[in-house]
Amino acid sequence: MDLNLIWQTILIFVIGSILLRISGRRSISQMTIPQTVIMIGIGTLLIQPVTGKGLWTTFGVALLLILSLIITEYLQLKFDGGETIISGKAVPVIENGSLNEKNLQKLRLPVDKLEARLRQSGISAINDVEFATLESSGQLGYMLKQQKQPATKEDIQNLIQLIQNGQAVNQSSQSPQDNIFIETITKNSPNVPKHLQ
Repeated sequence: MDLNLIWQTILIFVIGSILLRISGRRSISQMTIPQTVIMIGIGTLLIQPVTGKGLWTTFGVALLLILSLIITEYLQLKFDGGETIISGKAVPVIENGSLNEKNLQKLRLPVDKLEARLRQSGISAINDVEFATLESSGQLGYMLKQQKQPATKEDIQNLIQLIQNGQAVNQSSQSPQDNIFIETITKNSPNVPKHLQ
């Protein structure tokens, strides 16, 4: 395998990653038919320089692409900035029941599409949501406001205890710093070791 082919493969990986990063935060299942066709077309165009070079060359290129992926994942694991650059971080789209229109515009996500995702999750109103983030995978993460959250087993046990004894059991309320959405909003995570962020 010649050195020129190695550089071509690395260049294909880098340019392909940049193009897919620019294309937006959508998983294949969330893409429309034209977006899927374009992504397949880009993949086909990117691989053309190494096609027709033989079976062993194709295997070598595939191995080099897999090694590039492993190195990329290692960089994301070890360096917080690397994760941000390569795959991005969760972006808040709803904060305290209000839309974050600035972030929606950055993500090119119309409010109608956000509402469709909320409806698919069984949420009927934006103001029922305390926080919602668009994850780097394209999935929507959300936390309902306290009064809109379903009762947990702990809540039911506390209610039973209240009925039986006439007094409430000490409720272990979640502290604000345990909330994983606060990390996205405030850009820091006090409970996670620095090397794992």
